Amino acid sequence: MKTQTETVTERSLPSFSISRHGLFIFLCLLPALLLVTVFIYYPLFKGVVMAFQSYSLFDLSNIEFIGLENFKTVMADSAFKESLINSFYWVFFSLLPQFLIGFIVALLLRRKFRGRGIYQAFIFFPWAMSGFLIGLIWRWMLNGQAGVINDLLIKLNIIDTAIPFLADPTWAMVSVIVANVWYGITFFAIMILAALQSIPDELYEAAKIDGANYIQQLFKVTIPYILPTLIVTTLLRVIWILNFPDLIYSLTNGGPAGSTHILSTFMLEKLIYGQNYGQAAAVGVILIFILLFFSIFYLLATKFNKAGDF
Repeated sequence: MKTQTETVTERSLPSFSISRHGLFIFLCLLPALLLVTVFIYYPLFKGVVMAFQSYSLFDLSNIEFIGLENFKTVMADSAFKESLINSFYWVFFSLLPQFLIGFIVALLLRRKFRGRGIYQAFIFFPWAMSGFLIGLIWRWMLNGQAGVINDLLIKLNIIDTAIPFLADPTWAMVSVIVANVWYGITFFAIMILAALQSIPDELYEAAKIDGANYIQQLFKVTIPYILPTLIVTTLLRVIWILNFPDLIYSLTNGGPAGSTHILSTFMLEKLIYGQNYGQAAAVGVILIFILLFFSIFYLLATKFNKAGDF
């Protein structure tokens, strides 16, 4: 016969059970969870571990933990410091024109006009192309001997001799940024246009009744309404630009003399040419921390929690 204490204890113990409906949902999600774990979280964990190992393909018999040695070696490299500075120029001077031009394009596309669908298709088409393909196209256009841009500039009497866009260190950085600006405008145009189409017309009608002109409507109605979208898209674009080695690799391969290397291309160089997976992983970990701290700072600075629903 059970005592009163044992009866109370049995009643207070929580019973774990899963309904058939819950089990069905779990089984449906299981393949996706396995894929994400195998192809994202495991490589991420493995990469972090390798950052603390002497992992070189030239000496696979001597893989061991070496603490922070890879980080010290990488950060002492002058090419790393140059890549870090280039990364700032690459992100800032790519992001600002992309955002401004993309915003203007989205405002223009919001208005109804004949052939708007076809025009939108031409505007959005570059986003469907791969970064490597765009890099190859721009590489041909910027060729110092047979490039179409040099040919146009000479025929317009803007320059007398061809500019070695991809062979000169200064022009090379400008060239890859211009190509990236052209590519990224589409992203902002798509995202901002979608946000603009969600603004109720009643807000603009009320603003007009109050006597607001177009500029006042832009800053009092449009931007506050789509501010959450602007914050998120800008943050995503910063992350993508910093992790976007495709264009630089296909245009200049980080050259000339490493003048167009950013952190992600510097990491690839360590990986492909140096065969040093440990140092490449260390650069990757540094890149993750830079993006993590920037994201936290950016979201706090923009007061994203007060901007509205995302």
